[in-house]
Amino acid sequence: MKGAAAGQRFVKMHGLGNDFVVLDAVTGTPDLAPERIRRIADRHFGVGCDQVLVVLPSSEPGVDFGYRIFNADGGEVQQCGNGARCFARYVRDEGLSAKETLTVRTAGGIITLAVQGDGDVVVNMGFPRWDPAVVPFVAERAERLYTLDVGGRAVEVAVLSLGNPHAVQVVEDVERAPVAALGPLIERHARFPEGVNVGFMQILDRRTIRLRVYERGAGETLACGSGACAAVVAGREQGLLDDDVEVHLRGGRLAVRYDGAGPIWMRGPAERVYEGRLSEQG
Repeated sequence: MKGAAAGQRFVKMHGLGNDFVVLDAVTGTPDLAPERIRRIADRHFGVGCDQVLVVLPSSEPGVDFGYRIFNADGGEVQQCGNGARCFARYVRDEGLSAKETLTVRTAGGIITLAVQGDGDVVVNMGFPRWDPAVVPFVAERAERLYTLDVGGRAVEVAVLSLGNPHAVQVVEDVERAPVAALGPLIERHARFPEGVNVGFMQILDRRTIRLRVYERGAGETLACGSGACAAVVAGREQGLLDDDVEVHLRGGRLAVRYDGAGPIWMRGPAERVYEGRLSEQG
């Protein structure tokens, strides 16, 4: 990395322990080569993060910013709920916009973000999509549940897209769920040609769940905002959950609302940790 990219300023943030390095491409020109992203995300040789978020300018009418998301493996993805909340806090904290509600273009579509007085951020995550071709997922038709053959074991999952792909499994006890064993097998399953985020959901009652997520390209994280939304949608579609659900993740709690007709709403915190400048090596 040379020139304008050298010494690129960054901000480290997290949403419930799901951590991010945020780069400003509105006023800067960050190096976004996959090897550079991998170096930044490396917890031994770089800053360390689950994902790198990039704030982009927008020339699209009615859209305030663009937003790119890169996993720790250097691959670009379409959506990240915890990252979206950090994005909103970053834009406000950096003085890039004074708007109360932001409209942002991601690779997965348009989302709206609003920073609340208590520091929480409310995100309109849009609508779930069940079409296998959209996910993408190999299936003849859309179903609310599918059975996967995972290493000779039958695993029942809900499969849907929130701008990124999700497979959600209901488990009896999330702490004893085989996340480390099944997570990578489902993530790379042949029926998910672009991989998938894998959720393990324990239902405590109709308004409360516990959730662990094995994220595509990142492994298990402390929290996954889009995964929390996908789990609530999947549970509600199966008649297991009400419209308003509190999601308990390892990093903390999120509030998710989905009434089956309107968009999905997610509310939760976003925290700034520190800022710095990247060396040539990351």
